[in-house]
Amino acid sequence: MIVILSLVVFSGCSSNSVVEREPAETVNAGTLERPQVRAVPETVTSPAPTFNRVYESWKGTPYRLGGKSRRGIDCSAFVQVGYYDVFNKILPRTTGEQVRMGRWIPLADAKEGDLVFFKTGRRLRHVGIYLGNAEFLHASTSQGVMISSLANPYWRRTFWQVRRVAIY
Repeated sequence: MIVILSLVVFSGCSSNSVVEREPAETVNAGTLERPQVRAVPETVTSPAPTFNRVYESWKGTPYRLGGKSRRGIDCSAFVQVGYYDVFNKILPRTTGEQVRMGRWIPLADAKEGDLVFFKTGRRLRHVGIYLGNAEFLHASTSQGVMISSLANPYWRRTFWQVRRVAIY
């Protein structure tokens, strides 16, 4: 058991590993086609009503790989917390596990609450919560919890897929 605990690996946005380190302060939350991203304005508006409370509560929280607290959180933990807060649904902890949830949805059919995934590097993945109007809520590595537009050239280039998770 000690050996397993000593081999703890951070999980989340940049890893497909399923083992994680538990921070002292935690939040209570337990070959696909690549759709085309349509050109939309790059301006970001306010979050969708369902996730407004989550956004307001976490806005600006810094990114921390493996983090699950207000001192720092990674993308998959943020999605996990958001889903728990809004839908009382516990999602898996890592991006690698979350991408296997639900079913693939064409981007054109995405609705608020769907998960949006990005391939940000050779083996790196990122996840956020779709808000509608080509916007998504996520924990950005550079700016912490924020809303971004899929029209942003970086997100448009790295976009991978949308997944719909049953919330009941």
